[in-house]
Amino acid sequence: MKALIIIDIQLDFLPGGALAVERGDEVIPIINELQSSYKLVVATQDWHPTNHKSFFTEHPGKQVFERIQWNGLEQVLWPVHCVQGTAGAALAPKLSTNAVEAIFRKGMDQHIDSYSGFFDNGRKKSTGMADFLKGRGVTEVAVCGLAADYCVYYTANDALDLGFKAGIIERASRAIDLERYQRLKLDFQEKGGQIL
Repeated sequence: MKALIIIDIQLDFLPGGALAVERGDEVIPIINELQSSYKLVVATQDWHPTNHKSFFTEHPGKQVFERIQWNGLEQVLWPVHCVQGTAGAALAPKLSTNAVEAIFRKGMDQHIDSYSGFFDNGRKKSTGMADFLKGRGVTEVAVCGLAADYCVYYTANDALDLGFKAGIIERASRAIDLERYQRLKLDFQEKGGQIL
C-alpha cells in the first residue's frame, strides 16, 4: 500500500510567515489534488515550545541561520517559528485535510530539533509515524511539502532507512536552498529513493 506524507504545510512556512519558503504556497493546490490518488494520507506539523533551542533567540550573540554545535549535532539557528498554539503553527487553511488520517507533531522537545517526520535529529525519540504506517500495511511512501531540503528530504531518507520504498514528489515540494536540495536529491537517489 502507498501512503502520502504531507510535510509541514503551516502558515509560518508560507510567504509572509516567520520562516517562509519561497513560493511555498504554490504546492497547496498540487497536494490537494494528489491526495485522492493515495489510500492513506498523513501529515506532519512542526510544533515547538516557545524556548526551543533551534531558535536563534535562545543563543545570545548568535545570528539567524548561523550553524552551531548543540548536543553533539550541527544545529541551524532558525527564526522563531511554529510555536505551539500560535497562528503560524497552524496548518494552512487552504490545505485540504479531510483525507488526512493522522497528524504527527515534531520538534516538541526543546533540546533537539526534528526535521524528519519519523524521528528527532538525534534519533532519540520516534514520533510513532513508522509504526502507524506499518500497522496499516504501508510499504511505499511519497513525501511532499516544505521544505524540500530539510523536512521533506529527512523524512523521505528515514523512510528508506525504515524499509519503505520512498519518493519525493518534487512538483509538490519547495526548497529553502535549491543548491542544497540538488545535492541531497542525488544522495537520496543513490540510496534508492525516487524523485516522483
